[in-house]
Amino acid sequence: MNADLEPLIELQTLDLRINELSDQQRKIPAHLEAAEVPLREAKTKLDQAKKSLDVSLKERRDRERDLEVQEAQVEKFRARLAELKTNKEYQAALFEIEMANKRKRDIEDGILTLMETVEKWQAQVKDGERLLQETEGAFQAKKQELDVTQTSLTTELAQLGEHQKAKMVGISKGLLDRYRKLKAGKKDLALVPVRNGICSGCRLQLPPQLVAEVKRGDALQSCSYCQRILFYEGDPGAQTGPAAESPSLAATGKSSD
Repeated sequence: MNADLEPLIELQTLDLRINELSDQQRKIPAHLEAAEVPLREAKTKLDQAKKSLDVSLKERRDRERDLEVQEAQVEKFRARLAELKTNKEYQAALFEIEMANKRKRDIEDGILTLMETVEKWQAQVKDGERLLQETEGAFQAKKQELDVTQTSLTTELAQLGEHQKAKMVGISKGLLDRYRKLKAGKKDLALVPVRNGICSGCRLQLPPQLVAEVKRGDALQSCSYCQRILFYEGDPGAQTGPAAESPSLAATGKSSD
C-alpha cells in the first residue's frame, strides 16, 4: 500500500465517526422535545379539567344561593297565609307558593346535575394528576438518559478531535486539501476500496491497468469516473491500523454518484 494511504484511511475513519457522533448530538434536542410532548399534553389536560371543575363548583354555589333565596320566598309566602282574609287572596297565595316550590324543585334538580358534573371533573382531575406524575417521571428519566448521552458524546468527540488533529499533522497539505475537496464534493467518502475490479464508491468497472496500478501502490490512484482516491482492499496493508476495524470501511460500498 502506498505510504500516504494509511494515514488518509485512518483520518477518514475518524472523520466518519465524528460525523456520526455529531449527527447523534444534533438530534438530542429533538429527542428531548419528543419526550416532552406527553408531559405537555398531560399538563394541558389537567389544567382543562381543573378549570372545568372550578366553573362547575361556581355554578353549584350560585344555584345553592338561589335555592336559599327561593326557600326563604316560600317561607315568606306561607307566613302570609294566616294574614289573608278572603278566599280569593288565599287561593292566590297558594298559587304563588306552588310556583315558588316549582322553581325550588327546578333549582334542586339543577344542583343535583351540577353535583354529578362536579364529581365527574373531580375524578378527571384526580386521573390527570396521576397521569401528570407518571409522565413527569418518564420525562425526567428520558432527560437524564439524554444528558448522559450528551456528556458521553461530548467527551468522545473531544477525544476524536484530538486524534484527528494529530493524524492531520502527518499528512501533506496538498494531499489533505485534495482529501477535503473530495470529501466535500462527494459528501461521504474520499477514499474507497477496489473490489473485484470495481470502484466501491461509484460501483463502476475500472480499467484493468488502473486496478493493477492500485494494487502496486506506487502512487495514489483515483477512480476514472468519480475521482475518489482508490486503495486495494485485498492488500494486507489495508487491514492494519484503526481502519481495519472501522465499520466505515465496510460502508465504502455505497454509491453517491
